[in-house]
Amino acid sequence: MIPLGVSHGNIQFKFIKMIKNIFLFSIALLSLKMVNAQTDTGKQYRLNEVVVSGNKFLEKKKNVVQKIDIIKEKDLQQMNAQSIGDALINTGEVFVQKSQQGSGSPVIRGFEASRIQLNIDGIRMNNAIYRSGHLQNSMTVDNNALERIEVLAGPASTVHGSDALGGIILMKTRDAKFTKGKKFEVTGANALVRYSTVNQEKTVNAGINWGNRYFASYTNITYSKFEDLMSGKNGVDSIMNLWKKNFIVERINNKDSMVENSNPFKMVSSGFSQFDVLQKFALKTGKFKHGLNLQLSTSSDVPRYDRLSETTNGVARSAEWYYGPQFRSLAAYTLEATHLEGFFQEINANMSTQFIQESRNTRSFNKTGLTRREENVLVPGYNFALRHKDEVHELTLGTDAQFNFLKSTATSTDIVTDLEKKVDTRYPDGDNNMNLFGLFYQHIMKFDEGRVVINDGVRLNHSRLRSTLVDTAIQFKIPILELEQRNSAITGNLGIAYMPSDDLRLTANFSTGFRSPNFDDLTKVFESNNSRLIVPNPKLKPEYTQNFEVGVQHTGDKLSINAFGFYTNYRNAFVVDRFNFEGNDSASYNGNTVAVFAMQNKAKAFLYGGGVNATYRATKEFSLFGNVNYTFGRFNQDTILVPLDHIPPVTGRLGMKYETRIWYTELYSLFNGNKKLSDYNITGEDNLPYATPNGTPSWYTINMRVGANIAENVMLQLGLENILDRNYRYFASGISAPGRNLMIAVRYNFDYQVKKPSIFE
Repeated sequence: MIPLGVSHGNIQFKFIKMIKNIFLFSIALLSLKMVNAQTDTGKQYRLNEVVVSGNKFLEKKKNVVQKIDIIKEKDLQQMNAQSIGDALINTGEVFVQKSQQGSGSPVIRGFEASRIQLNIDGIRMNNAIYRSGHLQNSMTVDNNALERIEVLAGPASTVHGSDALGGIILMKTRDAKFTKGKKFEVTGANALVRYSTVNQEKTVNAGINWGNRYFASYTNITYSKFEDLMSGKNGVDSIMNLWKKNFIVERINNKDSMVENSNPFKMVSSGFSQFDVLQKFALKTGKFKHGLNLQLSTSSDVPRYDRLSETTNGVARSAEWYYGPQFRSLAAYTLEATHLEGFFQEINANMSTQFIQESRNTRSFNKTGLTRREENVLVPGYNFALRHKDEVHELTLGTDAQFNFLKSTATSTDIVTDLEKKVDTRYPDGDNNMNLFGLFYQHIMKFDEGRVVINDGVRLNHSRLRSTLVDTAIQFKIPILELEQRNSAITGNLGIAYMPSDDLRLTANFSTGFRSPNFDDLTKVFESNNSRLIVPNPKLKPEYTQNFEVGVQHTGDKLSINAFGFYTNYRNAFVVDRFNFEGNDSASYNGNTVAVFAMQNKAKAFLYGGGVNATYRATKEFSLFGNVNYTFGRFNQDTILVPLDHIPPVTGRLGMKYETRIWYTELYSLFNGNKKLSDYNITGEDNLPYATPNGTPSWYTINMRVGANIAENVMLQLGLENILDRNYRYFASGISAPGRNLMIAVRYNFDYQVKKPSIFE
């Protein structure tokens, strides 16, 4: 909680000052480039080079005002990250929270979990049970099957709908490739074998692309096994002692026992394995391209390390706590068309069905009842968009929908007698469905030979949720039998990009976001840490964001700089807070008297921040790079400004790289600032019990990687991460970050159109 003397007005003044500095920086660059532009004619736009897909269709990045960060396939392969979350961490641009090794919850501008949207191949992954806390669902996307990741920062609801309050992570898998002839042949192949010492990772990946000019197929399979993770061994003793894994729970003589962990830096009960399959088929018929996209991801049980490390008066709270196999499947038919006659020349459409299964399996220490709460979500949906494109205008019209059908079950099995009984479900054990509908247009208009670009768009949103509360709380009866909500909203965006010269770009953008309450927000009865009970709040309404941002980008032959600042007004924000339920502020649950909490709308919340990304290319092969990002957020609680949860500390990355056609080497540092206890939200999702007495300490790591083509299309890669073996944690995380890690990988990439030379040629 901040002092009463610190007013919202003072904070706004600081933000205005930051925006002013960005504008002064912009004007200085503008003045310099206007002079240079008089003598520097005939250059090609360097800003033209990058193509993004954030607006449904492929688009030059310079024409999209919203801030977009891109992780290309080459970058993903050089990172050799074990998961999507680790890949995002390695950019220094996105903060990621972790509660167990098999997790990764990205944060974009202070928004996390259900307040950002995950999107795979143009299909929304967010479903009706995405929670506002920390999510592990990004783990169900195979990092080794991706062609690129695009991170859209700021509200993106115009095109992508509900949940994109803080941004969206678009993940694009590799496509099936056609040839130019009628003969079927292999058009590409990929393979990977990787080993990492920090968790004894063993990953095997193989993919093959084949087809002819009309038909193509791509198959990709990945299997990974991760043993228990090792934390770093160097740091402040008091912190390391706090984060050590000192005990293991074992079943001895039909009794739970706390056994000393022989290596307290080894995070026992964090290992898991995962299996992923991607299959794509493509068929050309005239100007149309038809596709079938099949995806499957499943895992072993994934231990919840943070909960397995908790104690009360020195006694373990949990004997077992694990997510059951995380299962996600997707089947989608896609239709693309270009160069059509008429007003609309392009079509992009898909029809999809997703099925998600997840479970929570818990057993308290010295208790024999193993409780399993399982959720099954069936999610059909569609997207349909048309685009008109000429020299001045690009107009996209589209509609989409997602339908959610939820089935919740729960049982408790006695591990001694095998007797099974019914217990309260996480979500209502009745008729549960949630539907989302949208109709939108997105428009790009170009003036002065493309030097001035305007983006504008509007979206109509409608959602409907219906839930029948049958046996949602056997131990805590509630008088609500049925919940039904219908919500509508209009969202939009308006922005401008001005490019006075070939390497300078100035932007200003206003956009709005929208999120309708889902089952996790409205219907959950959930006990947290034996200290509070979260109950339904039927009066919960949608939450909205209004975001304004400015940016300046200079892309020179040697130096490239991208700076931005933003301010977000967060209305009807969902915040978990104390609540009176049927006139009572406490209740009896599981034999405990606990305080009652509920998700509530808290108005007058705000966030602001900014960042800078710079690269200096000293030579064609050698470059220096760095970025830093800052976010601040508060909500008004009884005239006092209280920290919002999910606000990350300062994050960034610094390094240098030398790269040729046949080999590369990179030395870099990742860093996070400290997060003071006074900046924690004590009732939200900042996980105060996992912090030190001073909050989350700042940290940095030093890392290096090297790769070389040792044969045609074959690359040997080595990496040494956290060289100093620092012991640290990401803010709000319940598991320590990896210690020193030696990674070795052999990667094979074949493309029939590209030959990759080796160091021996």
